[in-house]
Amino acid sequence: MEDRQGLLDRLFRAQNIIRPTPIVRLEEPVSDGLDIYAKLEYSNGIGSIKDRPALWILKEAIERGDIGPHTTVIESSSGNFACAVAVCCRMLEIDFVPVIDPNISSHYEQTLRGMCADVVKVTERDDTGGFLKTRLRKVQELIALYGDAYWPNQYENLGAVAAHYHLTGAEIAQVPLDYVFVGVSTGGTIAGVSQRLKRENPNVRVIAVDAEGSVIFGGAPKRRHLPGLGSSISPGLVGQAEIDDVVMVPEIDAVRACQELLDRHRLFVGASTGSVYSAIQRYFSGRSSGSAPARVLFMCCDRGSAYLDTVFDPNWAAWREAADLQDAEAMCG
Repeated sequence: MEDRQGLLDRLFRAQNIIRPTPIVRLEEPVSDGLDIYAKLEYSNGIGSIKDRPALWILKEAIERGDIGPHTTVIESSSGNFACAVAVCCRMLEIDFVPVIDPNISSHYEQTLRGMCADVVKVTERDDTGGFLKTRLRKVQELIALYGDAYWPNQYENLGAVAAHYHLTGAEIAQVPLDYVFVGVSTGGTIAGVSQRLKRENPNVRVIAVDAEGSVIFGGAPKRRHLPGLGSSISPGLVGQAEIDDVVMVPEIDAVRACQELLDRHRLFVGASTGSVYSAIQRYFSGRSSGSAPARVLFMCCDRGSAYLDTVFDPNWAAWREAADLQDAEAMCG
């Protein structure tokens, strides 16, 4: 009983890492007739939008008794969620084993190896050319190995939806908006945010943003090189979302958009944010927003620090663009 109470006491202190994040207006519009707002989710205590569902899911698991003082948390993640869980577990004084893959940034991998006694890295691609299914199989193997283990399952856990409904969505709902663009990976963010915003304002349009090569919305799978957006499966949480439209974005466009956000708007952000910003440009290209400017919001999910050796490396970006050209020529040939 004392051990459980100690865990609950540590949980209470850990909850202070979650706080409202700023919403700022971009001074230079993406195009005429738009007012663009960025929600700076990288201002969360651990550094990304994944802080919210990580803590919420762990909190519910502790309250249910699924996590005790000797439980090992095991989860598949491409970076942000794993880092958030790692910090939370450190504060809770319980063990965490992240399951990662080669697409993880070196920054995130080093962070996890510094915080976790064991980090498992899979290298075998699944049948879609990605690594997610391989990671999930490894999670199941580890659960059987550890015995007293808890799998947050961020791809199916309704706690992720609740976190974004009660926290992220509630904060966004304070701003009158016409459009919200949300990147999709596990589906928890867009499900929670869209449910809350549609309840507050049924006329707001929720635009889902996905990466080319992701299968979430039925697209053809292909190799992706940037973590954070897209998936090798269609997560169940996506079915909880209230989506009005979907925009698919090539990875090279995400790279260009990240650089534009830094150069024009002084926002140093990661690849998924670049994809969403690029989606706004694509969506409104050639469209008329009407007599009054359309108010559009997107979220800056994490900082660009983890992408210095990819998105913000000119050599990597050039290699990625050349790879896209080769793929296009192969398809035409």
